[in-house]
Amino acid sequence: MVQAMQPIIIPRKEHRISRKKISRNVLRTLYRLHENGFIAYLMGGCVRDLLLERTPKDFDVATDARPGQIKRLFRNCRLVGRRFRLAHLHFADEIIEVSTFRADALPEESETARPSPNNHKPRHLKDDSGMVLRDNVFGTPEQDALRRDFTINALAYNIADYSIIDYSTGLADLRDGLIRPIGDPSVRFTEDPVRMLRAVRFAASHQFVVEAAAWETLCALSSTISRASPARLYEEMLKLFLLGAAGRAFGLLHTSGLLAALFPGLSKWLGGNARRLNIMNANLEYLDCRCRTGMSSSPALFFAAFFGPLLAETTPAGGWDGVPGRWIREVACADLMKECSGTVNIPGKVANQMRNILAMRHSLHKVPPRRPSVIVNRPEFADALATLPLEGMGGGENQSALAWWNAFLSGKPSSIAETPTDEAPAKRNRRRKRRHRTKGTPEKQ
Repeated sequence: MVQAMQPIIIPRKEHRISRKKISRNVLRTLYRLHENGFIAYLMGGCVRDLLLERTPKDFDVATDARPGQIKRLFRNCRLVGRRFRLAHLHFADEIIEVSTFRADALPEESETARPSPNNHKPRHLKDDSGMVLRDNVFGTPEQDALRRDFTINALAYNIADYSIIDYSTGLADLRDGLIRPIGDPSVRFTEDPVRMLRAVRFAASHQFVVEAAAWETLCALSSTISRASPARLYEEMLKLFLLGAAGRAFGLLHTSGLLAALFPGLSKWLGGNARRLNIMNANLEYLDCRCRTGMSSSPALFFAAFFGPLLAETTPAGGWDGVPGRWIREVACADLMKECSGTVNIPGKVANQMRNILAMRHSLHKVPPRRPSVIVNRPEFADALATLPLEGMGGGENQSALAWWNAFLSGKPSSIAETPTDEAPAKRNRRRKRRHRTKGTPEKQ
């Protein structure tokens, strides 16, 4: 159990959070809970980002109201979650997540994941290694804050008086740019291995540093990340690599050993090869540049940039022994996705899109193509075109192909060479048969 300390309360006039930066639906939720006699706080990453004058991706509301009470209070409420029982409030333009304050379980309340003779569902459940499987022990605001992952996420905004409450060292660590787990890092990362990825993500996206003792523990426990749900790890990959800090996140994953645990084949291929590492860094920097300029990248485009150099180097472009190169690439992609499925479960739809993107790259190199307007209308065209500037997946032919397609899309026919095959086929010269008049029939004048 984490040691409690006297909370620091920052009154409204001494902090920079304004209600104008908070969603109207969130304020409406907070006010209704408060008006009905419940404690209502904003908690977690949204408070951290508001203090840093960043726009929060979402807002988390925490209260002492139980899930059933929240459901009775809001007609638009849906209760979700097995591990953590949560309330989702559905508004026209967003979903607000409301959680009940939780506490660490007492020893007599915690059970291990073994069959129960009476089908009893415990409020707190761990597996034999200590990872939390179920956690619905309710508590106080302070208990809830001290069981969160990092100190910078243990800050609360109280709607009752608009004050900031710091139950740990969150404000100091926020000022110092430090990612510090609450409590023993070994226990925290064992309870939820995904916290290791969250530490990397916050360090990368906020340009913070993971506290030294926590970083050593993270590196030592990196192999245990595979115990987390593959579907959950896939979602974490998108947060790590599609929000503008992919390059820095990749460096931390590679250094810590998390990359080897998540993608063993890719990690083995990279090894200590400086050229391959430079290729990967260049491709991820390209994705970051797209994000900074407001161009979002799809999950399929990310995985094409991530795995593309590996597949390009390990599969011959022209095939071998009479087997077409496309077939070989299809098999290589399937094998790679099968290997990843044990750790990061990439959905089949995304995997198919990635395969189509990589396959279309080869047809984009054949310029001028036979029917460019048909190619442009294919679903994967935009992502396939976006892969042409990537390193380790083509060479000089990429640049010439990219220039041709950019000229075609800009509508400048003088700068591109069309092929005759795009024009309507010429009419065949056919000899007209001469009609013979029937004998005796007068000729028309």
